[in-house]
Amino acid sequence: MTLIKLCGLRRIEDIQIANALQPEYVGFVLVPQSRRYIDMTRLKALRQILSPKIKSVGVFANADFRGIQQYLEAKLIDMVQLHGQEDELYIKNLRGFTDKPIIKAFGIKNRDDIYWAEQSNADLVLLDTCGGGTGKSFDWSLLKLCKRPYFLAGGLNSNNIKTAIMQYHPYGVDVSSGIEVNGSKDKNKAEIFVKSVRNTLEG
Repeated sequence: MTLIKLCGLRRIEDIQIANALQPEYVGFVLVPQSRRYIDMTRLKALRQILSPKIKSVGVFANADFRGIQQYLEAKLIDMVQLHGQEDELYIKNLRGFTDKPIIKAFGIKNRDDIYWAEQSNADLVLLDTCGGGTGKSFDWSLLKLCKRPYFLAGGLNSNNIKTAIMQYHPYGVDVSSGIEVNGSKDKNKAEIFVKSVRNTLEG
């Protein structure tokens, strides 16, 4: 089964979309430099109305451990996603602050990037287009080299998700730009995407 993560949620309307569609995960971008950034106050408001059946993932980039710890102690996130230049020592040290699952994102350009993703001590890895948030896909043929479970991200939408699942069988799929219209999450696009994933799995 391929799990679904809707990422970059910012508005009450986004949470309502997620609650209706029930993906396994939603992602909140806690990186100040990102256009999808939300602060702790906004996250608290959104988290209060998020279905308890959906896991909340906090997305960070090169963050101080104490900053991440604040979100964990407030029970605002169930998992930590690292989207910067965090190395294995960083992940090891982060485990001293939390026992929550850690996802490490890797920008994929070549087979060496797949190798490093496979070696990661993170609980899960996310394979994305370099730079992230571009709405563009990388060379998916490289996915056949990855022997561990992974989230697939980068340029996913309702037009290519069936191919991604049928050919590469990712542990999970992570979508953000692919369910947006004019930079905001769109109910119809999100519904079509989620149905496409589930129909592919059932078929």
